[in-house]
Amino acid sequence: MAILRQIGAQYSADKKGTVFTVWAPNAKQVHILLHKPEPIQVPLQREAMGYWTALSEFANPGTRYTVMLDEETERPDPASHFQPEGVHKASEVVDHTSFTWTDKKWKNLPLHQYIIYELHVGTFTPEGTFESMIERLPELKELGITAIELMPVAQFPGSRNWGYDGVLPFAVQNSYGGPEGLKKLVNACHEQGLAVVLDVVYNHMGPEGNYLHDFGPYFTDKYKTPWGSALNFDDNHSDAVRNYFIQNALMWLRDYHIDALRLDAVHAIYDMGAKHFLQELQEHVQELEDQVGRDFILIAESDLNDVRLINSMERGGYGLDAQWSDDFHHVIHAMVTGEQEGYYVGFGTQDQLAKVMKKAFVYDGLYSEHRHRTFGNSTEDNRAEQFVVCSQNHDQVGNRMLGERLSDLVDFETLKAVAGLVILSPYLPMLFMGEEYGEKNPFLYFVSHGDKALIEAVRKGRREEFKSFAWQGEAPDPQSEKTFNQSKLSRSYTENTQQNQLREFYKRLLQLRKNTAALSKPDKSKVLAQISDEKVLHLIHQTKEPYLYCLFNLHDSAQSINLAQPEENTGNWKTILHSAAAEWGGSGSELPDVLEQKAEVTLPPKSVLILQQQF
Repeated sequence: MAILRQIGAQYSADKKGTVFTVWAPNAKQVHILLHKPEPIQVPLQREAMGYWTALSEFANPGTRYTVMLDEETERPDPASHFQPEGVHKASEVVDHTSFTWTDKKWKNLPLHQYIIYELHVGTFTPEGTFESMIERLPELKELGITAIELMPVAQFPGSRNWGYDGVLPFAVQNSYGGPEGLKKLVNACHEQGLAVVLDVVYNHMGPEGNYLHDFGPYFTDKYKTPWGSALNFDDNHSDAVRNYFIQNALMWLRDYHIDALRLDAVHAIYDMGAKHFLQELQEHVQELEDQVGRDFILIAESDLNDVRLINSMERGGYGLDAQWSDDFHHVIHAMVTGEQEGYYVGFGTQDQLAKVMKKAFVYDGLYSEHRHRTFGNSTEDNRAEQFVVCSQNHDQVGNRMLGERLSDLVDFETLKAVAGLVILSPYLPMLFMGEEYGEKNPFLYFVSHGDKALIEAVRKGRREEFKSFAWQGEAPDPQSEKTFNQSKLSRSYTENTQQNQLREFYKRLLQLRKNTAALSKPDKSKVLAQISDEKVLHLIHQTKEPYLYCLFNLHDSAQSINLAQPEENTGNWKTILHSAAAEWGGSGSELPDVLEQKAEVTLPPKSVLILQQQF
């Protein structure tokens, strides 16, 4: 495992100053320019592998500074921890030891207890800041959420952005509240018993304010990504680039007390070296766990359906904790919407629904019509908790031309059935903000770039992305502040009876998830998932008694079925939740409280029925 090198501005009260370290292997001279009333130049000394460093007693927390390369190029620090005036201006020294944490008794949740709520800081509240989120945390706790997932908060250009255009990975977005605001939010989450997942982007950098080219070979032309040149993880000088991103991950976990990182689009992290960057990252995270006595979790987003990401290092894997399953989303979405364009080609059959409940992937070595090749590998030896599933997320909603949520595409009864499919699956459920009550405001793609040519390129790029789909209408302008404001949550469930019923239904499902023995730590090898002749999904959790029997009818008409009988004699079944019941806004349920084995049951259209083993 490579030895890491501290970078950026590291303030130390013991040293009575700040140590600056900059990687610039091709520079002849490097200075730090302190933005004091009388500017001070701090010359850095060259060390091995292209690093430059020096201690300045004149730089304290709050001091603004820039980096001077060869006395002619002035830039923010690539490892800046705060950009109070945005991506083009001076960096600021941050003291990570000064914050008063009150979470010393907090311990990260076991992975199987994660119930994730993905959100965008700028649109989650009217104010769009970290601190404004704090008063909303009890709502999420009461709903049954155990972990919030923040879309990227690393500094991006302007004040509104999804976060995937970040250019200064160590700096916390100024418009959200900067380092202090994020720490207050994480501290408050831990006080509420909520874990915090942070989305980080190690596969590309945004275009505006990206000055890394001035410092060194952070990028390589060996590979191309959808966003341009790939980051340099295996070419000449790649040790320092790997160090840069590993240090970034450790900073979030160590200095901000983040519990888990969601690694964006790892299939675009190109590394053909003997030890993949992701494996090395996991090794250093494990080392940090030993140092601080806390557990951390790494979750990959990948479209490769490759369990090498989550297999142990002993089995030739990278040792990550979990990964997203796009297949799970695609099957459900295609089934309930009927959409078959773009990446939904080849998805949406009943048999696939049963398979994804057992295997997490549909394409696990099968030929994909969309990709025109054999795709994926087997999940047979992987635990259910290693897969994160959802019916909505920022990508699947926001990358639609009009940003429609599922609540605009299907009816109320279908929303309840889909909620059941996600939450009652054996995998880690993830909700997208507002999903739990059927938020009607869209979640659109938005930016606030300063470069006119870039703005037009973004507009054009979005139009190109939509060509493979049959969507009608005109895409909202990503640069418009109106587009951003349209994407803010309305929280209308407090005034809308049906939305409140949906939220209460989600709440009940999450209670079952946490408090039912068969669901609280599911074992997918003990899950029975099959489609009956009537095209109804039978999902039986047999991890622990009492077993849980879930029936899903996604059709427009009622279906009569006979209950399946698990291998063991389980006794009768007790009705514990029916989406058609009046209390959940349904037309009413006439089912008896207790059903005998192999009893005939009529399921209303678009409904979910949950039974529990009765001894």
